[in-house]
Amino acid sequence: MSKTVLITGGAGFIGSHFTEYLLRHYPDYRVRVLDALTYAGRRENLAAVEGDPRFEFIHGDVRDKTTVRTALEGVQYVVHFAAETHVDRSILDPDAFITTDVYGTFVMLETARAIGVERFVHVSTDEVYGSAEQGAFDEGAPLRPSSPYAASKAGADLLAQAYYRTYGLPVLIVRPSNTFGPRQYPEKLIPFFTVRALHDQPLPLYGDGQQRRDWLYVDDHVRAIDVVLHQGQVGEAYNIAGGNERVNLEVARLIVQTLGKPESLIQFVHDRPGHDRRYALDDRKLRALGWQPQAHFETALRDTVLWYAQHPEWWQPILQQQADYRQFVERWYAERSLPKTPKSAE
Repeated sequence: MSKTVLITGGAGFIGSHFTEYLLRHYPDYRVRVLDALTYAGRRENLAAVEGDPRFEFIHGDVRDKTTVRTALEGVQYVVHFAAETHVDRSILDPDAFITTDVYGTFVMLETARAIGVERFVHVSTDEVYGSAEQGAFDEGAPLRPSSPYAASKAGADLLAQAYYRTYGLPVLIVRPSNTFGPRQYPEKLIPFFTVRALHDQPLPLYGDGQQRRDWLYVDDHVRAIDVVLHQGQVGEAYNIAGGNERVNLEVARLIVQTLGKPESLIQFVHDRPGHDRRYALDDRKLRALGWQPQAHFETALRDTVLWYAQHPEWWQPILQQQADYRQFVERWYAERSLPKTPKSAE
């Protein structure tokens, strides 16, 4: 049956992959992307679908009620990716996270309620649970966010749940673990370290490097959202785990090994405030719907690192032209009393 799907933040990393996935796997679907094209949203990420007659792009902000109303006209399904997502940025400048992640989600939920959509998938994060000292969090665990970013996503989660319970809006929530893959903006750990290693620059690793994360490849992530969108029970949350727990130091070592760079590039720096030690998710609820991750971590990481090595035309404009990125890196280093990033990386 034909559907029109609105993907907010569809020009971003995961959103663009999901846009491609839907158009490839559902030939009778129409896909509409709403994206403000802020620093991490790039129209180039949608190059593979630009010529598809089933694809439509709207340049706009999820905080703008008029734009959101226009974008939702005729839509049956919503997948809401649009958010500020980087923890370090949220510590340096939390304002944008509260307005986009909380208020923007409110605008989306309220307008979707008025329109009467059939399904609304809110994309959250494992960070809403806080640090897992042992075991793994299931969907019923309390939300205990540590950073302004995680708190903004937890607030959005609670709004989504409230709109289901109060108004009956058919909301579903997904809480994925750390996602990686091609086209991820080079502020996140894997692309950030990869690009720096390609320039033979130090890889700044927080604390002792023993923070443990579960890594989820982007292809597995978008398949999981597909399953939840079409098979999930409304009103429910679903964890998406990659099953690939690794400490950050191991990930950094794999990156330099893949690129043939020395491990001496890895340098330990002062830890960030409120840094969670470990994230871990119990995803049995999602697996009961028939999903399971398919990517092998070491292979997927190698392929991702090599993608950046082979596609400098994608990330070089970010380093060379986007003042926002340069300012972020400079502020990051200033907070830790480290030398500024070399001019060759700008």
